[in-house]
Amino acid sequence: MTKNSGLLAPYACDPAHTRGRRHPQPPAPTRTEYQRDRDRIVHSSAFRRLVYKTQVFVNHEGDLYRTRLTHSLEVAQLARSIARSLRLNEDLVEAISLAHDLGHTPFGHAGQDALNACMQGFGGFEHNLQSLRVVDWLEERYPEFDGLNLTFETREGILKHCSRRNAELLESREPHGVAWRFLHGGQPSLEAQLCNLADEIAYNAHDIDDGVRAGLVTLAQLREVPLFDRYRAAVQSQYPQLAEPAGQRRLLHEAIRRMLSDQVYDVIDSTRAALARHHPDSVQAVRALPALVCFSAAMRAQSLQLKQFLMRALYRHPQVAQTMDAAQQIVRELFAAYLAAPHELPVAQAQQARQALAAGAPAQGARVVADFIAGMTDRFAAREHERLTGLRLLV
Repeated sequence: MTKNSGLLAPYACDPAHTRGRRHPQPPAPTRTEYQRDRDRIVHSSAFRRLVYKTQVFVNHEGDLYRTRLTHSLEVAQLARSIARSLRLNEDLVEAISLAHDLGHTPFGHAGQDALNACMQGFGGFEHNLQSLRVVDWLEERYPEFDGLNLTFETREGILKHCSRRNAELLESREPHGVAWRFLHGGQPSLEAQLCNLADEIAYNAHDIDDGVRAGLVTLAQLREVPLFDRYRAAVQSQYPQLAEPAGQRRLLHEAIRRMLSDQVYDVIDSTRAALARHHPDSVQAVRALPALVCFSAAMRAQSLQLKQFLMRALYRHPQVAQTMDAAQQIVRELFAAYLAAPHELPVAQAQQARQALAAGAPAQGARVVADFIAGMTDRFAAREHERLTGLRLLV
């Protein structure tokens, strides 16, 4: 019997029955396959770089704002808590959670949008696909293979979204692999579904916290968000002293804590109800059913209202937009500079780019440049841009 196998539900992923790794390896003596995946992710260079990558606020703007690393840790904590209640595989959800943003560019979604625009003539850029590229190809740690050689189930969870064009390309390289469901329908494992929803729960909550901390969102504004305001009102009724300015930070944290807890319980209850309706008896049965990890209809509607509020009040705030405009300029000009002068890249990437361009494969050369830029931290990207252009856009 594998570790914890007696605690897993029949519809959970069991490491003893993994679909395996792209490069077969003997099992580890003291760890399950998914524990091994998690450990490889934690020790990867891409994971360490997440500490200096933007969530909403650029890394230099403050020490206490979330980064891609702290976000990934929060997703893992939420996902593990829910997985335990549903008897899913906690190690797998932790591995997926910690790896899901490895392919994100510097400067968050603004950097991703800029890099995608630069790559339009060369196949585009998708951060979920880039996360898969990181663990499949770009990490350089092992003499026998590129990447981290993770299990199918972890890789499947990392690839949350994929365009049809890229899915067809992946499927041609790996028949009936991680991209198959994007072409033929079906769902990933429950562990993968859970990580996707835990991601949403985490960033909605911590973006409220960071937005208030930055002074871009106020508690008064948040009263228009029913999902948040009912917890604020309950906390303030129980602890009237927190209505004073000195208590505002505690009021915010307690309201967010209660909101997170209720969302977790809602997912557990709603998912249990969905499982009871469909009664899957295996992982393969899960793949043939609609998505089962879910909010209730009421919670889904309120979560959407919160996301719409954050889009208006925070993500499109003039101060955030001004910083992101500069960030996009950095990404665009870095891409143009490296493509025009590949020798400015590190030695290995410069050689790859020059060989691709000399062979008449501009898309391959552009992909080398995109891979390098996507792997940058915020501050390294800003420094490289200043080195190549003489301009300091972020101060």
